[in-house]
Amino acid sequence: MARLVLAIGTSHSPALNTSAAEYAEHEARDRERWKALDKEGRPCTYDDLMSMAEPRIREEIRPEVIARRVDGCNKGMAKLAETLQSTPLDALIIVGDDQREQYHDDNMPAVLVYWGDTIRNNVLPLPPTAPAYWRRARQQFHEIDAPRDYPVASELGLHIIETLMDSDFDVSHSRELAKDHGEGHAFGFVHRRMMDGMANPIPIVPVVLNTYFPPNQPRPRRCYALGRAIAKAVESWDGGTRVGIVASGGLSHFTVDEELDHAVLDACRLKDAAALMAIPVNKLNSGNSEIRNWIAVAGAAEGLETRWQDYQPCYRSLAGTGCGMAFAIWS
Repeated sequence: MARLVLAIGTSHSPALNTSAAEYAEHEARDRERWKALDKEGRPCTYDDLMSMAEPRIREEIRPEVIARRVDGCNKGMAKLAETLQSTPLDALIIVGDDQREQYHDDNMPAVLVYWGDTIRNNVLPLPPTAPAYWRRARQQFHEIDAPRDYPVASELGLHIIETLMDSDFDVSHSRELAKDHGEGHAFGFVHRRMMDGMANPIPIVPVVLNTYFPPNQPRPRRCYALGRAIAKAVESWDGGTRVGIVASGGLSHFTVDEELDHAVLDACRLKDAAALMAIPVNKLNSGNSEIRNWIAVAGAAEGLETRWQDYQPCYRSLAGTGCGMAFAIWS
């Protein structure tokens, strides 16, 4: 029988492949394309956020502070990649979201498990006018020169599906990617950033949560229960011995909410299932919605201990826009 021996939580923001000097480019993008929410999940304008922003944010966007945050993120990502690559694993489950990369309004599953033999990471076709900073930012999700097919632990994927069905989870499944886009950013990030340089990438099982799009976003309680059920499925799998799991995404963005982020990290560390399951759903929309991936992995990691966490509130504007970058290891 297999054991879950490692759990990882990681942000996957494009800003993780952005220099401190390029943060101003992201701030300009926020101003021009703002479609986001305030800390209570209410639609707002950029000017609305400016009027509500805390004065202390002025200190957070000083160049030396941004540089320190970027350095912290780089060190955090290096630690996660080293941990993943040095831990012997037969399979890696990745819990992530799909932002209309493969799944659209014609069929938007709440929970889907992919179990094809391989999964393709495609080259992202950016227009010639795409700025250099954005090209670099997207390269941590997509192949640069040619598509690549990565291995999938398909037998474990099928076992998870069957076990979840026996546990009253009506999950969707897929053995093929219907869209040319290739695997979504949440999964491509693990391949391109965390497994970079591995001669033999770890076979994965993508578990796709519809975190972003109403009306069928899994509720926090269901996400936690899903994680618990995935852990039980792993324990009854006889196709391998050592399995890992990754929460890809989060924490708060595109309006940074440090209070929410610390509450999530504290609850993960303390194994406070009640706190995670009680997070108000109005706080789990837009980028914040990816916190659902962490809730699921926290449920799966109940039998493990938090070994390390780091948090970098990466503000990029006086309005408080940016991303709460979080990194965690359970083992």
